[in-house]
Amino acid sequence: MDKNKIRTQMRDILSKISAADRHIRSQAVCRHLAATPAFLAAQSIMVFLSMNMEVETTTLAMAAWQAEKSIIVPRVLWQERSIEPVEVKSLETQASPHLSGLRQPKAGTPVSLSMIDMVAVPGLAFDARGYRVGRGKGFYDRFLPQKELRAVTVALCFDEQVLPDLIPEEPHDVPVAMIITDKRVITCRPRQA
Repeated sequence: MDKNKIRTQMRDILSKISAADRHIRSQAVCRHLAATPAFLAAQSIMVFLSMNMEVETTTLAMAAWQAEKSIIVPRVLWQERSIEPVEVKSLETQASPHLSGLRQPKAGTPVSLSMIDMVAVPGLAFDARGYRVGRGKGFYDRFLPQKELRAVTVALCFDEQVLPDLIPEEPHDVPVAMIITDKRVITCRPRQA
């Protein structure tokens, strides 16, 4: 199946999850991540500001702040088609919706890529190797391969977003190291070169 068909199919599946169920399941995702050695060791965590069908990341940010970790969120630079990581102290007062539907930080201090210990990566679908189908704009495809970024990459998703079949990979695709769902933690093993 090609990536566009996967996107269509997954949007349909995600649209059927109720808001109440999404909230409960998002909390389970965040609990699973917070129990991993990678989360416990991380001092700074970059989280995406979730959209309405995604795992809610507010719980994760709160858990990180309670553990005295820094929270970094992506600010999309639309003209450059890139992501700028910025540290925020609040998701309520420092985030607002963009015309695209993405929530953007209103303010925040830019952070060096080398200072990020963990990156939560959004996506519509993943396979057990860590390859993903995103929304198709390529922002994370350009962000993740940067040499200065040495962070552990984790996908946050609902269990049905992990496909049993392999996702078609392209040369620019960078697999995540772990997939955290509401039911399990998957350590990814990408294809050997």
